[in-house]
Order: sequence, then C-alpha cells, then structure tokens
Amino acid sequence: MARNKEFDTTLVLHKAMEVFGHYGYEGTSLQLLLEGLGIARQSLYDTYGTKRDLFIKAVKYYLDEKSSAVIAHLAHPGPIKDTIAEIFAIIVDTLKDEQRRKECLILHSAIDQVPHDPEIAQIFEQDKIRLEQALYEALARAEQAGELGLNQDLRSLARYLYHSRYALTQVAKLTDDPLVIEQVAAVTLSVLDHK
Repeated sequence: MARNKEFDTTLVLHKAMEVFGHYGYEGTSLQLLLEGLGIARQSLYDTYGTKRDLFIKAVKYYLDEKSSAVIAHLAHPGPIKDTIAEIFAIIVDTLKDEQRRKECLILHSAIDQVPHDPEIAQIFEQDKIRLEQALYEALARAEQAGELGLNQDLRSLARYLYHSRYALTQVAKLTDDPLVIEQVAAVTLSVLDHK
C-alpha cells in the first residue's frame, strides 16, 4: 500500500514560488530549495521531479491561479474601467505586502528563462493569448457601454494592460517604495480615460 504524502503539495508550490522568486531559478540551489520547502530530497524527487520540473509546475500554478482570478474578475457586472482598476489595485496591494510579493517575483525567474526554454516560452504564450483575449472582450463591452472613446485600438490596449501587469512586478523588484508602485499603476490606468 502506498504511503500518503505527509505534506500539502499546494503549500509546497507556494513555498517554491517564494524560493525561486527570492533567489531566481539559477540562484536557487537544491539545498535552498529543500530548506525553503521543508521537505526531504526524496519527497521532492518523488512528487515533483527535478528542480526544473518543480519550477515549471510552480510557474504554471502561479500563472493559472492569477490569470483565472483576473478573468473571473473581468466577468463581474459593473463598469469595466472600475473592474480593471480593481484588478490593478489587487496587484499593487500584493506587491506592497512583503510576504505575498515573494511569490510574485517568480515571474522574473521565469521570464529570464523564456529566451532559451521553449517549454516556459509556451506557458507564457498560452497565458498571454488567454488573458489578452479576456481583456479585449472586456474592453469591447466597455466601448459598447460608452466607457471608452470610439475608434480605440482595443487589441493594442488589451496587450498593453496585459504587459503592464508584469511591469509592476519589475517595479516592485527595483524599489521598496509602495508609493512608486501605486504611481506607476495609476499612470497605466490613465490610458483608459482617453476619450
């Protein structure tokens, strides 16, 4: 009879996001990983495979969780501009929180791997297609409701908002000042006010 796992696999993925976010993929040694995860080496191999396997699982988990939350938020009734502002406010609040920010910084490690890792590049490409489409559809509803000026390039606007979410994590990596993160988000959202 197989033994039940003695740890929460989802919690381990969250811890992995923190470790990879803090040290980067290249800077994360096996020892740092085991210490951060609080599991034995054999448990790591049996459950997740190699360091790279765990990294990919953590990145997929992170992107799916965050993107699903954004898409669900965009489906809420009400003004789309307010909804998008709320999505960015959630990101800003997360990045201002020292503990939650550690998980978000896994994005830098993952994005660094994109140019030479086709599997990670494909994960980001699929996420981009999914989120840009959701943002585009939300912006189209906003345009129909008269919230946006006519004749805007909604596809480019959706692409801009998608990439701006990631840009905020770069801001958080470069500064500890929460006001800077708030200001960058506010300027980003100001594009929605152009009539």
